[in-house]
Amino acid sequence: MSLTDEELDRLADVVRLQPTKNSELEEAWGVDGGSEVHRYLENHLKEYYYRDDDSLIRATAEANDLVDVEPGIEADAVARGAAPDTIRVPELEARVFAVVAGPDERSQSVVSVLEALRETYEIDPDVGEVRRALRSLERKNVVEVVYRTVPTFRLAVDRDAVEVEITE
Repeated sequence: MSLTDEELDRLADVVRLQPTKNSELEEAWGVDGGSEVHRYLENHLKEYYYRDDDSLIRATAEANDLVDVEPGIEADAVARGAAPDTIRVPELEARVFAVVAGPDERSQSVVSVLEALRETYEIDPDVGEVRRALRSLERKNVVEVVYRTVPTFRLAVDRDAVEVEITE
């Protein structure tokens, strides 16, 4: 099946952002609503993506070969539970990665990470945005969850072991 330029561009977004979800593609594509993303995926890219066990959107190996972009994470690394060498994330996730506790430090709650963002970057994101950023980084195998009274987070890797590229 031959893809149009628009389809190739959007497929490249799927590859670059994986694992991703409808809302991230909605933002990247500038469309209105996750249902429009789902409809586009089904009507145009059905052969080139799948949803994993967590319902996250991932590109097939064929899709990776079709586009000239680096995947957001290496599929083999995720399968092995290993951290990728490079992650491509939105600015808030990059900032969360920069301030969350290191692998040898005591893990932090979402609110603690939010406070660190406020102190370091003088920004005030919504606590839900910080939680989503932490969970996204967890899916990329660079942050781990430590369950105490509430879920807490810390890096699963040394900060300088992963190159962070900001998307947007």
